[in-house]
Amino acid sequence: MSRIRGLKCRECGRLYPVEAIHVCEDCFGPLEVDYDYELIRTRISRESIAAGPRGLWRYRDLLPIEGERVVDIGAGLTPLVRADNLARELGLRELYIKNDSVNPSYSFKDRPVSVASSKAIQFGFDTLACASTGNLACSVAAHAARAGLRACVFIPADLEQGKILGAAIYEPTFFAVDGNYDDVNRLCSEVVDQYNWAFVNINLRPYYSEGSKTLAFEVAEQLGWRAPDHVVAPIASGSLFTKLWKGFNELRKVGLIDSLDVRMSAAQPLGCSPVYTAFVDGTETVRPVRPNTIAKSLAIGNPADGYYCLKIVAESRGSCEAASDPEIVEGIKLLARTEGIFTETAGGVTIACLKKLVAAGKIDPDEVTVAYITGNGLKTQEAIADHVVQPVRIAPTIESFQAALREREPALA
Repeated sequence: MSRIRGLKCRECGRLYPVEAIHVCEDCFGPLEVDYDYELIRTRISRESIAAGPRGLWRYRDLLPIEGERVVDIGAGLTPLVRADNLARELGLRELYIKNDSVNPSYSFKDRPVSVASSKAIQFGFDTLACASTGNLACSVAAHAARAGLRACVFIPADLEQGKILGAAIYEPTFFAVDGNYDDVNRLCSEVVDQYNWAFVNINLRPYYSEGSKTLAFEVAEQLGWRAPDHVVAPIASGSLFTKLWKGFNELRKVGLIDSLDVRMSAAQPLGCSPVYTAFVDGTETVRPVRPNTIAKSLAIGNPADGYYCLKIVAESRGSCEAASDPEIVEGIKLLARTEGIFTETAGGVTIACLKKLVAAGKIDPDEVTVAYITGNGLKTQEAIADHVVQPVRIAPTIESFQAALREREPALA
């Protein structure tokens, strides 16, 4: 028996076979993978997971891949850091940082792309493609290289150099589009209609998005098989946020955790905050915006899953917050100064919003809180280059050193 029943429309519930499709023909609602949880419950256990691979594929029973071959570049099982220094500064008792900036291509995108590229091979595609704000392009190019597939990636032309180089090193066919991510995505939606390519976040989106659930699975396992009380995660398209919620709920359905009472809070950059704006306005209507933020990886003005994010925030009794560009920079510096983790601008959004949520009383000081850090700071150096300490230039003499030390750090001289 198969544990994968097929695809199911989130809106009308219509069932579809396991194919490279992503939109319901009846109501145009998004499709997602439908599992037989009762069957999975008989197959999966904490012990079977512990005996599995040291990476995201240890949760294979809850992922939409059947057959032996998977595309694996070593993603997953990233550190869950108990952030006591940051917790003290913010006034929290128990705070954890899920540091996904240390995946092979330096972002959480390696999780969904590992799943999507594995599915692409099962479907017989020979070209892996994506519309990307940067991190996804890096991951798609890396996984295509590993799988022996052609890669074709599309990005906004004004992307950070770290992300351009991070993808270019794998030698994909690379298109920099004059426009923002929403322009790129519209173009790719036309391309996928004319070319038989596996676009991970378009025609393979139902399978691709499932990989993000492993960020919930890992946190629960790393906490001793329990869900946290509160989660703070960034929103771009909203896919990560919705799959975190789905992941925690699946663990309860198959008996891996005993209960679930996690509150989900969303973080957006103020310069691209359609979900936050809808939350503040008390509406479920997410109105598209034109992005204007240094957090380019979150600069999606028309988030596909924005509506579902709002529903999850409400259902879980969570909240939503937004951070300005200066607050994003301070968030990056705060995490680095307190916990030694250098995150990109998306992580700066998460930390800045975490700080604001605590200050506003939206996070209880006694809640076990997890903040998700999704990308590495070396990819967005431009954002903080003018806001960090500069080296003091000295001559190669002890006298020059001591003079500079007296000027810069008199307490140490």
